[in-house]
Amino acid sequence: MPNIGPGELLVILLIALLVFGPKKLPELGKSLGAGIREFRKGTAGLKEELEGSFRETPAPPVQTVVAQAVVPPVTPPQTATPVAPQAVMPQAVTPAPVSDDTPRS
Repeated sequence: MPNIGPGELLVILLIALLVFGPKKLPELGKSLGAGIREFRKGTAGLKEELEGSFRETPAPPVQTVVAQAVVPPVTPPQTATPVAPQAVMPQAVTPAPVSDDTPRS
């Protein structure tokens, strides 16, 4: 947007003086000033309300998710050599002695 210099401002004021006349120009200036003032109050109130709503709501807690690697358990190295299983020999079964005290029929 181009800047308005003093020469351009003077031309705009002369055109406004010719269009509205010397009696209406002060009234238009007052109403334009009051309108700008009300607009600034409205935007300032809206800005304060918006900033207040941001301050009232707490930020949600941040949760960090850490992936854990699955590591198999470490088995200690075996230092002794494994012993081969021995063959099991069957034992002979001996019958129980019979006593003579039992009555015979």
